[in-house]
Amino acid sequence: MTLLHPFIEFGFMRRALVACIALSFSATPLGVFLLLRRMSLVGDALSHAVLPGAAIGYLISGLSLVAMGIGGIVAGLSVALLSGAVSRYTPLREDASFAGFYLGSLALGVTLVSLRGSSVDLLHVLFGSLLAVDTPSILLVSGIASITLLVLALIYRPLVIDAFDPTFLRAQNCWAAPLVHAIFLVLVVTNLVAGFQVLGTLMCVGLMMLPAAASRFWHRELPGTIAAAMILALIASFGGLTASFYLALPAGPAVVLCAALLFFISILAGPCGGILRARSFTVGKEKV
Repeated sequence: MTLLHPFIEFGFMRRALVACIALSFSATPLGVFLLLRRMSLVGDALSHAVLPGAAIGYLISGLSLVAMGIGGIVAGLSVALLSGAVSRYTPLREDASFAGFYLGSLALGVTLVSLRGSSVDLLHVLFGSLLAVDTPSILLVSGIASITLLVLALIYRPLVIDAFDPTFLRAQNCWAAPLVHAIFLVLVVTNLVAGFQVLGTLMCVGLMMLPAAASRFWHRELPGTIAAAMILALIASFGGLTASFYLALPAGPAVVLCAALLFFISILAGPCGGILRARSFTVGKEKV
């Protein structure tokens, strides 16, 4: 009951947990597919890319959920499309074009926020305010999570084929691969905007990618990997919020730190390739 006490007693803790649960169910499967497509750093790039749009929304309407959310989606999609166009029509690879655009976006966003706001406002945008999540934020995050899961269910099969054998998908339908890729990027940007409302631009990608990377050490098949990623994200959310309450830590970074701790534990003790399990298997094989 001691672990559940903060969530039973305080409404702001319950709202923070609900927002993290919604993100755990929608963002972590996208993180798994980003890893499969070798685009793990693209999530980080897009999380920074939403900052200029959110900053413009902040300059226009202050800390408005709707304005900053719309601005973040427009900015993130613009960077994704521009990066894809640059990599397609120039010799520059996609990861390099993403890096160039996101670094410029991050600098522009910080500059725009600093023009009008204080350092407190800048920290709120960059690192979020998880314990200040209100009902409109929960509705937005929950709505995005529901739509994401529905769309993922619809495009799951071509998305898996595109991750493992994109040439086969293009051979079957020349329009399928670009369309699936575009829908997937839209889902990533939308979930990063949802996470930005809760964890800030610098922290939201942590809940997307760390459980996804850790899940690789707990299951070999894709459905099991996605389920493991969701479970790890839920554990990180609950553990991080509990630690933030009892240890007086900032809530958003505490959640991401808990996810990072689970990632390191998975590397060491995960049953599918963990260092300790692989070493014990090797020692046992030598004894035989």
